[in-house]
Amino acid sequence: MTFEIVNIALIGVAYIFALFFVAFATSKGWLPSNWVRHPFFYVLSLGVSLSAWTYYGIIDLAWQHGYGVLAYYLGTGAMFLFAPVALEPLARLAQRYQLTSPADLLVFRYHSREAGTLATLFMLLGLLPLIALQIQAVAETLALLSRDNVAALALPDSGVTSKDLIAFFYCVLLALFTTTYGASRKRRAGLASAMALESLVKLLALLAVGLYAVYGVFGGLGGLDKWLAQNSDMQQLLYSPIKQGSSHTLLLVFIATAVAMPHIFYLSIAERPAALGLRTASWGFPLFLLLMALPIFPIMWAGFALDVAEPVQYFTLAVPRASGSALLTIVAFIGGLSAATGALIMITLALSTMVMNHWLLPGTRWQSDDNMYRQLLWLRRSLVAALFLAGFGFYLLLNNRLSLSDLAIIAFIASLQFLPGIFAVIHWPQGNRRGFIGGLLAGMLIWAAGLLLPAMVGNSGITFGDYRLPLGMEIWPQITTLSLSVNVLLFVGLSLFTPTSSLERYAADLCSDDSISQALRLELDVQSAADFRLRLSESLGAATASQEVNRALRQLNLTENERRPYALRQLRDRLEANLSGLLGRVLAGQIVDRHLPFVTSDQPANKDIHLIETRLSRYKNQLTGLAAELNNLRLYHRQMLEELPMAACSLGRDGEILLWNYAMAEVTGITASEVIGSKLEYLPEPWRTLLTEFAQSEDASRFKQQIEMNGNNHWLNLHKTRLKQKKYGRDSTRVKDNRGDGQMLLVEDITETQVLEQELMHSERLASVGRLAAGVAHEVGNPVTGIACLAQNLQFESDNPEVLETADQILSQTQRISRIVHSLVSFSHSGTHDREKAPVDLRACVEEAVQLLSLQRDKTQVTFANSVPADLVALGDNQRLIQVFINLLSNARDASPDGGHIDVEGYVRAGLACIAVTDNGPGISPAHRDRILEPFFTTKEPGEGTGLGLAMVYSIVEEHGGQLELVSPAHPETGRGARFVVQLPLEGAAHGLEI
Repeated sequence: MTFEIVNIALIGVAYIFALFFVAFATSKGWLPSNWVRHPFFYVLSLGVSLSAWTYYGIIDLAWQHGYGVLAYYLGTGAMFLFAPVALEPLARLAQRYQLTSPADLLVFRYHSREAGTLATLFMLLGLLPLIALQIQAVAETLALLSRDNVAALALPDSGVTSKDLIAFFYCVLLALFTTTYGASRKRRAGLASAMALESLVKLLALLAVGLYAVYGVFGGLGGLDKWLAQNSDMQQLLYSPIKQGSSHTLLLVFIATAVAMPHIFYLSIAERPAALGLRTASWGFPLFLLLMALPIFPIMWAGFALDVAEPVQYFTLAVPRASGSALLTIVAFIGGLSAATGALIMITLALSTMVMNHWLLPGTRWQSDDNMYRQLLWLRRSLVAALFLAGFGFYLLLNNRLSLSDLAIIAFIASLQFLPGIFAVIHWPQGNRRGFIGGLLAGMLIWAAGLLLPAMVGNSGITFGDYRLPLGMEIWPQITTLSLSVNVLLFVGLSLFTPTSSLERYAADLCSDDSISQALRLELDVQSAADFRLRLSESLGAATASQEVNRALRQLNLTENERRPYALRQLRDRLEANLSGLLGRVLAGQIVDRHLPFVTSDQPANKDIHLIETRLSRYKNQLTGLAAELNNLRLYHRQMLEELPMAACSLGRDGEILLWNYAMAEVTGITASEVIGSKLEYLPEPWRTLLTEFAQSEDASRFKQQIEMNGNNHWLNLHKTRLKQKKYGRDSTRVKDNRGDGQMLLVEDITETQVLEQELMHSERLASVGRLAAGVAHEVGNPVTGIACLAQNLQFESDNPEVLETADQILSQTQRISRIVHSLVSFSHSGTHDREKAPVDLRACVEEAVQLLSLQRDKTQVTFANSVPADLVALGDNQRLIQVFINLLSNARDASPDGGHIDVEGYVRAGLACIAVTDNGPGISPAHRDRILEPFFTTKEPGEGTGLGLAMVYSIVEEHGGQLELVSPAHPETGRGARFVVQLPLEGAAHGLEI
């Protein structure tokens, strides 16, 4: 059964355009995001590693090696089955430092640009056979389906065959798709969707052919068993290659594919969506491999049962073609086209990135304008096109001399040479640059001489007289063993017997799973995100530098004004990682090291405690045994420090804040997230000056440091201890290291204690006033008595009305002096005194207080309005209540402006007689309301007041069983004035105005 070449070509083009549409729909957000981010989507995208060889050529390998062909599925599947051990450490390392290819990984591990250059060269040489394999599979299957009419496409005069033209147009169409959706970083999600579709189509097509082979050709599993019983030679062929031992070599070759092939490395390690994706892939991808392996032997047996004329490697297409079903044949062809297409796209993309990052960009000093992204995009597109052209040229050079399985084995053996170096990245820190390069060179030279060159020139051996040295695929197991053995021996030997640089050791420590120990606290030569933009613009251009810095800030949830050293170190690491994905590890490192260097210091760098804490928190669920116990102990002590009731902060030797516990956050009002990683000089006042001066001083403690916060005074005790590092000598004795790593500051809030001390002092002052008042009462009593006697004499000796009035006033004031002294003594004794209480006319008390205040001509002149009802009577001491109103009216007068007005109102409320004194002054501020009743508290100028007036008012009112109420502002519409309301028990029934 044959097809028109135009029809079959249109079907292939339609499928490729379907990939275009899926990629376009994903990039536009038409597909649900939960689909694209699902772990099974990631598993399907990994299926792109199963190229046209696993669709077609694997049948030929099954014919040659029997059950040994399963080594491919076992080797690749084992790497994912044991992903937590084999792939997870590499994946964490690749994502932390944005290592997108094996070359990036090797450059980072061995700290050698030459390692990346050679790795890229050998990867390119090793994958050219795999690229040619995909092109050859598509060209030959398309020619196979249109055998009777494909010759019309040939150009006999130029030597170009029809298959060559098919291969060329296929490469052109695929290069167009790859440069559109693969070269752009923004469209990578669309590419992943297309690759997932490719894997699904390939799997369904192969399963469909396998089901037809079992049920269409043999009539079911019973028919297949019967056919195998009749053809026992088929069963013998499955076991004989295993007995020869070649399957073990196959297993070794195929193990390397999961980590050494750049396109598989990119999908499985560099671009894994999350840890959950890799855990799902650890069982999902082996399941995918199992489904792909199930149809292999039934398809091979069906081909022999049908006695098809096509080569064994194309039985997957020949069996449906022999069935006469056009639909099944087209499905089989689409499956093979899908397998080749996905592999070609990912291989060329991975190789183009490696060539650009390790050959082109580091070769010159990169100076970019603001169109850097466009430049990189077109450079990558040009490389993709060049790689398709190189693959097509290699396909023409081989001229179909090798089968698909031979081409695949050549490529896989080349990738095997990278396995020792990649294994040492995580598991052998002693490996160095010289060992890796020496072993890789030797292994690749043996591979090139024994396999690649014979394949290119069509030579199967070299004859020396009567002796013939076989080469090529005839002895591929021996070449594999020899090349890998020499590689490993040189790698180990050179690494052990040649010196390893400090940078290589540092990189090896970073690559080890114990990278927490390498978290160093280094000081940057920049102070803000704006400095990052300015420095990077010299190499990236202003627009690109701004975009990259903004992108890193968003990823880290940092603000534009970030100045904390720890946050700036994080920003530098993130920028380097992002630029590594854009420009490659080599160039990104050069740019960041040149423009964002660390400050050099004679002192060794200290450990970055906060970064260590962050990493431990991230990986705490992966710690087991002693490590888990030590982490629990760390968490216990950390919690003790965090919840310590005394405020504490820890400083590094460079002044960086490492610890800021809960009590410190409560005292300062600054959260730990705001200050961890910053310095004391970045703190707001008053803490910046207070703590910085103390930290820089030689004082071990400072007591009663007064600061003002939110308008209130606070008192603090400061304590300090220096942290000394302890080292252990060879004899396990502890040696003191006087360098130290910083200091611990303790802040003790003694505000409450200080207030209590002041109150005690006030009490002592009151006691002193009491004793003084007692003495004053005794000493002043005699002169006052004399004055009173003289005033009485005036009354009897003169009839002049003015003299008599003056004498009355003198007697009244002497009585008042006596009462004041007695009241002062009573207040200082802080107790109530039993007095005989009588009904008091409150209006008369207010009036007398007004008259007394009117005698003070040197004070502010105001008007008093006495609106107290005449019948408002309370039970109490007349003289002491007059003293209450004198003090209230005096304060109101002092607070009012010249010419002001003071209202005194009286009313009854809730069974109490209420006298309200209202002024039109500025009112009492909220900060002073809680203290106005404290003895000796005054807002007046020194010498203007004693601070006892309101305290005495409160004491007298309390003695009368009343209450004192403050309303400020008294006039809400103007925000001014204060109103004091004296509430006293009524005498008998309620009188006056009830409101």
